[in-house]
Amino acid sequence: MQQGAVSPTDVFIPILLATLASTVVGLLSVIVVQRINIKDSVLLLNFAVLFAGILALVGYLMGLGATELAAQSSLIANFTLLGLIVSFLIAAHFKKVNVFDTFIEGASEGFQVAVKIIPYLLAMLVAIAAFRASGALDYLLMMIKNLVGLFSSDTRFVDAMPTALMKPFSGSGARAMMLETMNQYGVDSFAGRLAAIFQGSTETTFYVIAVYFGSVGIKHTRHAIGCGLMADMAGILAAISVCYWFYG
Repeated sequence: MQQGAVSPTDVFIPILLATLASTVVGLLSVIVVQRINIKDSVLLLNFAVLFAGILALVGYLMGLGATELAAQSSLIANFTLLGLIVSFLIAAHFKKVNVFDTFIEGASEGFQVAVKIIPYLLAMLVAIAAFRASGALDYLLMMIKNLVGLFSSDTRFVDAMPTALMKPFSGSGARAMMLETMNQYGVDSFAGRLAAIFQGSTETTFYVIAVYFGSVGIKHTRHAIGCGLMADMAGILAAISVCYWFYG
């Protein structure tokens, strides 16, 4: 909206679909490495509901044209965001929770956490700055573009890859990359929309590990990085596929 998109919410459904992909892969990877019993009835029921919802949504969207897809995405996004806020207020009313006091308490706790994570945040930001300033990011993008060019003439998605590559390290860094892509190619361009989908469907994996794990004293991350990166990769691949589906 700030960049002047004609229909800012038309990326909502693509983001939702790509997020579902990254979520499912993240869950499955944790199940595998942690050797969780996949035959558990509660787990199977949750997965069944999740997959049924995904299939129903995808089946409905596949019957729509490009214009209808964008319109439905905007409509569903607006109702979902408004409905989420209203549902919180309704739940608080029935639970007899003072929403304002609870919000103030949460904001206070959030401020304390923010102060506690500053040293870890600073270390991560310095590493990200060094990665960008060294030219390593540009070199990596050039390699991806050349590799994709060997198999396909359509390399448009590479223009949005800075956002995807930066997101596992920093949300603010990825947002800067997204805005840079939008400014260069246009907010309603293929690359601009794909950058927005990347930003919304992947997670700041290394940031979470370095900052939040460190702030609570977790030293042995075990499978967290591997599972997180697998989920990020699924989100990136799904975002590219969905973007081509919606925007051609």
